[in-house]
Amino acid sequence: ASAIGASPARVSGTVSLAPQLAAKAKPDDTVFIYARAAEGSRMPLAMLKRQVKDLPLKFELDDSMAMAPQARLSGARQVIVAARVSASGQAQSQSGDLEGASKPVAVGQTSLAIVVDRVQP
Repeated sequence: ASAIGASPARVSGTVSLAPQLAAKAKPDDTVFIYARAAEGSRMPLAMLKRQVKDLPLKFELDDSMAMAPQARLSGARQVIVAARVSASGQAQSQSGDLEGASKPVAVGQTSLAIVVDRVQP
């Protein structure tokens, strides 16, 4: 791949909470916004932590937010960007968490719209 015109290794957009789930989230519940490779490991390549009261929120994920040096956005071609509202504040997904995710998108994608619209069973 040539470096000319290559997009920087980041994804950005907005995260919002579906109106029908608003009553299930408290203002200071933790919101995790993360990107993971569309294929392979489910380990997040980048993560951002905010609170429900910050929604709707413009976000940008990049290599500076990597969880591990060997797992970064720049190493992936396609990612799934997801958001999860966690009442417990735990990064690990739990029953009752509220979630939303994109379809697989190319790294470099901007203007993603992630809607937290389902409850984790």
